[in-house]
Amino acid sequence: MACKTMTMMRFTPRGYGGTRRAPDQVRRDGWHELGLLAVSVDDPRLSWPEREMVVQLGCKLYGPRASEGGHGDG
Repeated sequence: MACKTMTMMRFTPRGYGGTRRAPDQVRRDGWHELGLLAVSVDDPRLSWPEREMVVQLGCKLYGPRASEGGHGDG
């Protein structure tokens, strides 16, 4: 009886033992694969209205940040 090798089985999760994905690539993959959006309020690619929308969404879903001191109409 011939010995079969396990060539298809991975012993480590994706991202271990190889090249590490850049943070933006992880965010991009999360959006494309899972519909998750990770956005920093300080992202320079966002305009002021876009940043404010991110802050409002975050406050609505998770409450105000500790640095905001609880101000706002939330």
